[in-house]
Amino acid sequence: MRQSRRMSMIESLANVAVGYGIAVAIQTVVFPLFGLHTTLSDDMAIGAIFSAVSVARSFVLRRVFEAFRFR
Repeated sequence: MRQSRRMSMIESLANVAVGYGIAVAIQTVVFPLFGLHTTLSDDMAIGAIFSAVSVARSFVLRRVFEAFRFR
């Protein structure tokens, strides 16, 4: 069964939403170990930037694999 573009986007967003929460939590723990001291809002902004890139990457890769699957 083929996945629609809409479902590809929903899957990508759900995946990235979970990843965003994990990333922010990890940043608050790991950054200080490397001498980087950020605020929670900094961590959230950094996480948002990486999340936006991740949504685009995940969606594009899903569509590429869907295209290959039906050729």
